[in-house]
Amino acid sequence: MNEPTDTDIALSTPADTLQDAAEEAKNPLLVALGERVRTLRAQRGLTRKAVAVAADVSERHLANLEYGTGNASILVLQQVAGALHCSLAELLGDFTTRSPEWLLIRELLEHRSEPELRRVRLALHQLLSGGGSDTARHRRIALIGLRGAGKSTLGPLLARDLDVPFVELSREIETLAGCSVREIHDLYGTTAYRRYERRALEETVQIHSEVVIATPGGIVSDPATFNELLAHCTTVWLRAAPEEHMGRVLAQGDMRPMAASKEAMDDLRRILEGRAAFYSKADLTVDTSGQALEESLRELLTGVRALMAQPR
Repeated sequence: MNEPTDTDIALSTPADTLQDAAEEAKNPLLVALGERVRTLRAQRGLTRKAVAVAADVSERHLANLEYGTGNASILVLQQVAGALHCSLAELLGDFTTRSPEWLLIRELLEHRSEPELRRVRLALHQLLSGGGSDTARHRRIALIGLRGAGKSTLGPLLARDLDVPFVELSREIETLAGCSVREIHDLYGTTAYRRYERRALEETVQIHSEVVIATPGGIVSDPATFNELLAHCTTVWLRAAPEEHMGRVLAQGDMRPMAASKEAMDDLRRILEGRAAFYSKADLTVDTSGQALEESLRELLTGVRALMAQPR
């Protein structure tokens, strides 16, 4: 009997086995780089097509890079970093080697737990902001989370029950810019939008010592703005399952931009996964999945009142 050839074996090998072999053959560095690109893209809420256009590379080329099968040149990586509004060092995942101080700080923080890191962050913010904490922080309630979580619906109801003003931060951003959020992105880009977003938050905090704020879903994408939010507001993550996020957005007649993508749900899940670690820094999490409006409001109000009653 003739021995089977390599071709015979390949033809008789199940497709998933071949795929597993292909996965094992990937270069670990390229796999890690691809994961980093996907994570940064998710955190910024950008579709693969949007990044490809901004980076002036083909969507297929970017997909290969993200899945660890594309050996991109340094110039292409630089273009992708620019499209993601980060440095090439951050894209590669090691921006903390820029100075001896960074290395020493990194050494102190390495292997610390999340609660320890949170205490360090709060202490650093207090140290670098002049030593004083915001005494009105517990009276400013900021709702964070993806579109469709219920911020714009629950926010006004919560503000009414607490007898405080309600601010939709997106509307404040549009007032400052003199145009819509979409036009800010189209005309001036994401960097300009983040600048308006931070200015709108700073002005809202200065004006209101008591307020409920509905924040844009991507506010956690800018560390400086998110630090300001955490320092001056009690934050609540309105959480929901990806399917509910999408369903609510579609029910509102909003087709941008995820709903217009053929990979809408995959993009939405990746955005949620990429931002979940940031959203989880909130003082309170309320899961609105499968809940009636009244039930979500009751849980939200109970949690917020408990936070406001805590000793300062």
